[in-house]
Amino acid sequence: MTPDAFVDAVRDDNDTALSRLGSSKSLYAATGGDLEPEEVLRAAANAEYAAAETFAAWAADEGTDTPAGEAFADAADQEREHYETVLDELGDDGFEPSEDPSAMQDVLRDLDDTAARAGGMVGRILATEKSKEQYTGFFTGQADPMTASTFRDLKGDLEGQLDAATALLETVCEDDADWERAKTAADDAIQAAYDEYTEQLESMGVNPKPVC
Repeated sequence: MTPDAFVDAVRDDNDTALSRLGSSKSLYAATGGDLEPEEVLRAAANAEYAAAETFAAWAADEGTDTPAGEAFADAADQEREHYETVLDELGDDGFEPSEDPSAMQDVLRDLDDTAARAGGMVGRILATEKSKEQYTGFFTGQADPMTASTFRDLKGDLEGQLDAATALLETVCEDDADWERAKTAADDAIQAAYDEYTEQLESMGVNPKPVC
């Protein structure tokens, strides 16, 4: 399998989940139904913080002198920058990030195989692209183009992360079994995010499926 074919397969096999994660209901789920700008920014800050912690742990485990360790360390640094950027938008000096990771981060943190981690990174990026679109749209609707532009820029950074993840996959996947482990990890990460989204909405009495 090629890296491009891998990404296409993950997108195709998770089309419904990714589509719904990119719906306007995703922020409603992430904020527990409180769509005030401050709550939306807190949700974003928590997501960036959790991702930075996950990638930093992977980098330490892999060793920063390896291709995987370097890729994960770079991703951790970028996610830490994203976290600081969102904090600046929030303007809350007393904000403390949640130490309770999302379902997707729980899945990612359980991965202990390099190929699976690279695949999980791809899954996380594809899911996160959808949430970044919603953050951008939300602040556009709030007549706050500066904050909307900030999230548009953060989404743009994910393209570089995806390039790094696919390059890593090409390096570490030596046979079909490696690619399969990576694919399973990517699917599991997206499915965990989708299952949590569904559970959050259903707990608030909201139908997670689009209404036609």
